Amino acid sequence: MDFETASAAEFGTTLKGLGLNLICRDVRASAAFVEQVFAMRVHRLSADFAIVTYADQLFQLHSDGTYHSNPYLALLPENPPRGAGIELRLYNTDPDTAAALAAALGYTILQHPTDKPHGLREAYILDPDGYAWVPSCPI
Repeated sequence: MDFETASAAEFGTTLKGLGLNLICRDVRASAAFVEQVFAMRVHRLSADFAIVTYADQLFQLHSDGTYHSNPYLALLPENPPRGAGIELRLYNTDPDTAAALAAALGYTILQHPTDKPHGLREAYILDPDGYAWVPSCPI
């Protein structure tokens, strides 16, 4: 499927399995974060929406405004961080490289790359909305 030209209905009917949708104050800023820090591909970028691909997986970014009639909007906090309570784990993504890029770009490193007892080296990096991205790879 061509993410750049597919209609919303065509795109929607192809979604399967587990879906991930991040509600963002600034879709463009969130898209820049995942592109710059994790080299993800961003498609259909606008102020309101983006499709993001990471390897063969995809997820979506939506602005608050696109949720105007969605009941979830009332639960979003006015003050950051928004993403408290969720970890977005990127397995087989080098945490040292990602943390270095994120730090150079001014993003918050919540935890620098660390070897963990469960066999992974991980870092915790916060995006502009406070979502915790956890790049990791086997030790």
